[in-house]
Amino acid sequence: LNETVPKVYRGMDRFEARKKIIADMSSLGLLEKIEDNEMTVPYGDRSGVVIEPWLTDQWFVDAKSLAKPAIEAVQMGRTKFVPKQWEKTYFDWMLNIQPWCISRQIWWGHQIPAWFGPDGHIFVELNEEDAYLAAERHYGERKELTRDEDVLDTWFSSALWPFSTLGWPENTKELMKHYPTDVLVTGFDIIFFWVARMMMMGLHFMEDVPFRTVYIHALVRDEHGQKMSKSKGNVIDPLELIDKYGADALRMTLAALATQGRDIKLSENRVEGYRNFTTKLWNVARFCELNECQFDLKFDPFACEQPINQWIVGKVVDAAFKVERGIKDYKFNEAAGAIYQFTWGTFCDWYVEFSKPILLGDEEHIISETRATAAWVLYQVLKLLHPFMPFVSEELWEKLGFDRDGKLIKADWPEFDGQIVSNVNIEMDWVVDLVSEVRSLRVEMNVPPGAQIPLIVLNADDTAVAACASHMAIIKRLARVSDLSFSDGDVPKGSIQAVLGGSTIILPVSDVIDLDLERARLNKEISLLDTEILKFDKKLSDKGFLSKAPAEVIEIQRERKNTAFEKKVKLLEALERLSSVVK
Repeated sequence: LNETVPKVYRGMDRFEARKKIIADMSSLGLLEKIEDNEMTVPYGDRSGVVIEPWLTDQWFVDAKSLAKPAIEAVQMGRTKFVPKQWEKTYFDWMLNIQPWCISRQIWWGHQIPAWFGPDGHIFVELNEEDAYLAAERHYGERKELTRDEDVLDTWFSSALWPFSTLGWPENTKELMKHYPTDVLVTGFDIIFFWVARMMMMGLHFMEDVPFRTVYIHALVRDEHGQKMSKSKGNVIDPLELIDKYGADALRMTLAALATQGRDIKLSENRVEGYRNFTTKLWNVARFCELNECQFDLKFDPFACEQPINQWIVGKVVDAAFKVERGIKDYKFNEAAGAIYQFTWGTFCDWYVEFSKPILLGDEEHIISETRATAAWVLYQVLKLLHPFMPFVSEELWEKLGFDRDGKLIKADWPEFDGQIVSNVNIEMDWVVDLVSEVRSLRVEMNVPPGAQIPLIVLNADDTAVAACASHMAIIKRLARVSDLSFSDGDVPKGSIQAVLGGSTIILPVSDVIDLDLERARLNKEISLLDTEILKFDKKLSDKGFLSKAPAEVIEIQRERKNTAFEKKVKLLEALERLSSVVK
């Protein structure tokens, strides 16, 4: 204790002084009684000692007056929150706002522009020179002034950011051009601390909102949904992920998981998966390069004559539409998902497989069109991927010679008149669905990969007939079927079947698998899964486990149970399909 207390207590520790004060009051007969008073005692997070209240003079702002126009701006739609649900958080704070203490007793910050005269009179001015002029007018002579040592609250200074960084209070060309800005991207935890205060300051000083849209992004958690913290040991270092998998893989992962209104559960496996996607992209670029697929600015993709080329052009247009819509609606997961699915599935898997026989053929005009189409598709893919994966897309852009007109980052965004829906697209989509279904049935029934089996289309509709007639060779090669025929009669014995659109596909499998042995295998796997699911159910219904186990451990058990259940459902479907085999 210092010199402001009676001499007998000076230099004493506060806790020892309290004991002595009680003893002194008791000895003087001034103590009536002692009662326990339960209260929350604050401790310093670094020092670990009890924090004592110390009343001092502080500077405050009339936040309620500043908040009124900021509330009205959001109510009128001048500034919109995405997702909209975060407007409630904004209004909850703003409608119940209290006077804002803006002074801080720390070393760094904007020093409060207030000066004290010798009699304590306060002069608030823009700078020291103006303060001295104001003091001279007040006193009639020049007096020595002392500036307040406090600095502004960090959030007060940050609230000025949208315009103070552009030269304000001067009316600079940068300020005229860039204020207000378009979109603010931030986290939900600083909606009041930063977003609301920028709104208040922008409207007060600039008479306009600082931004038109506030996009509230998700919180990145660990793979079990737990908030990352050093004490839990579950912090994922992004620099380590970048060193291991690349910045593009991490960017794509975060974009693909950025569902509005949901936090991101980030795991290293997901990032690794998008690293594999990067490899897939590189490989398809290599495929185009090896097959002499050169991009030609004069090439008109909408003049293609080959069905597979017409189909892939239509799919590019569809993908571009979905990516652009996702970005405009701030649904970045949908945008990333659209370009991912198109690139990996439609382009790298299906189109490449469809084009291989053509590129190995001898019809030069068809080869030339397919080469030009493949190059054009890759050209568009790199543009659509660039917002998500800028590094690998820019690298390939340069290596493939697409940079004749400049860097990819400066290239025009793909623009198309609309989606292409044609008979060609419908037929090719049916072929993709057919091959996918046949492959799935073969895996379910444990058909040997090399086995060639016949395929029968029962009650084929017009789409099925047209698709099979145009693409018979593709279907037989990719589905690994020995023959493809149509039927309106009975289903052959020993066959499995599945519905595809308005038709039924039939695979006679009794000659390539032992139906009884396969049925026994499925029943055995289902039984093992039943035992596994029962074990999870028992653990998850144990109150002792639920009360003692960490939340992330419980979540792991639930995920494992769900995985086992999903696998069981698939096996039951396969068993049901096997049971329906015509005998």
